[in-house]
Amino acid sequence: MQGPIIAGITAVATLGGGCFWCLEAVFERIEGVVDVVSGYAGGTKADPTYEEVCTGTTGHAEVVQVTFDPKRISYAGLLEVLFKAHDPTTLNRQGADVGSQYRSIILYDGDEQRKAAEAARKKAQKNWKDPVVTEIVPLTAFYRAEDYHQDYFANNRSAGYCRVIIAPKLKKLDLAF
Repeated sequence: MQGPIIAGITAVATLGGGCFWCLEAVFERIEGVVDVVSGYAGGTKADPTYEEVCTGTTGHAEVVQVTFDPKRISYAGLLEVLFKAHDPTTLNRQGADVGSQYRSIILYDGDEQRKAAEAARKKAQKNWKDPVVTEIVPLTAFYRAEDYHQDYFANNRSAGYCRVIIAPKLKKLDLAF
């Protein structure tokens, strides 16, 4: 697990909002983002596999760990993107993806990130009639997903999920693809 500041230049946010393929594709297109890694967090099983996480028994959510330059985009700015990129009012679900592994979650590293996450959730609530159910919990561990999950959209643009789910999401958010 990386800390919030790396060499005084970048910071890290760990965020979940449905399938990590979608969030990875979104955050890779945000100015100021340096790197995005798909993985698992928020559960109890050490070093889980994708298959284990899909059972819903590990407690982990599919998340992305976003390394960013805070001089170009703030943590709060990343949270705004998160709340635009998914429906934070559906518990354990994003579209056809159902299960606790698809929950809306912000895993904070430190009190500053916790406070920013709480403020962002409160601000996001103004845009939704239903309650925002985004969890805000401390990050205890992040596990990198298998290699075939990394840069999934970039490497599989013609796959059905990419054409039907990810590409329209990027278009809706006005992000080039």
